[in-house]
Amino acid sequence: MDSLRLAVNVALREFALDVELALGREVLALVGPSGAGKTTLLRAIAGLVSATGTVAAGGAKWLDSAAGVELAPEQRSVGYVFQEYALFPHLSVRDNVRFGRGAERDGLLERFGLVGLGDAKPRELSGGERQRVALARALATDPAVLLLDEPLSALDTQTKTAVRLELQQLLREANRPTLVVTHDFEDAATLATRVGVLVAGRLRQLGTPSELVATPADAFVARLTGANVLRGEARADGSLTEVVLDSGTRIRSADAAAGPVAVVVYPWDVTVARSPADDSAQNHVAGTVASIAPLGNRVRIQIGPVTAEVTAASAARLGLEPGERAVASFKATGTKLYADAGR
Repeated sequence: MDSLRLAVNVALREFALDVELALGREVLALVGPSGAGKTTLLRAIAGLVSATGTVAAGGAKWLDSAAGVELAPEQRSVGYVFQEYALFPHLSVRDNVRFGRGAERDGLLERFGLVGLGDAKPRELSGGERQRVALARALATDPAVLLLDEPLSALDTQTKTAVRLELQQLLREANRPTLVVTHDFEDAATLATRVGVLVAGRLRQLGTPSELVATPADAFVARLTGANVLRGEARADGSLTEVVLDSGTRIRSADAAAGPVAVVVYPWDVTVARSPADDSAQNHVAGTVASIAPLGNRVRIQIGPVTAEVTAASAARLGLEPGERAVASFKATGTKLYADAGR
């Protein structure tokens, strides 16, 4: 069976990277902040950094500390796409893909839509084209495992959306154990069937993108997946829980909690009005409109500490401008509470 199984430990300056994972012919993404150990994990799998534990691909042992096994990088069947793609600037697209092979393998230039660019140098390519060249070169050796380090970070915002969807399709077609690391949850959710949240060398949560959004393990995971995270003190209020936010605003949640809490509300569960709406929403946070950011057919509006995501049509009807007052409203049933012991 084509698989990647690992349980590795790497001592870093501030913490130890300690991760156990198993994946088959799928794309798994690890998302987390800078310095969480994401790139170190890829390097440990590829043999570019010394680690203890085990790494096995397709049944072949690459690392087994207890048995004294530690294959050199060139002995591991890995295709590695580096963060800035690491293409050879003096070589053409064709020669970058051929590098180390002596010949183009399995029509990769045609497969990745690069035939017309075969003689071009990397400096003549767009960000998306450079990415395709890097991926084609990584697959030229028909590796057992594919590793990608922040594959979309070098792209500008305008290019990123289209290239992300293109990369999603290419990784599906590669059909092998693939591990992607990124700091962007949207990238992870688009590219991968499963997503793990890595913080300070440990996995906080692993699941499908929808599972992480629907049931985040904690407030950190919720914020990483795009939620608003507010803080306050909770107490029982009849069948609901009342939370006094740090700002003094009082809101209610259907979750039971007491004491310091993190309040989690997703932007798409927030409505916006110029005054408190006369509807079933029990929670209303008034504030100044800090920013209005179009995102395709949606618009993100920052009102005080809360970000709302509404349709472009709704935003146009409201006619809000930065600096004006508005109210963000959300239901008690959409307001999740997590213990906030760190306060």
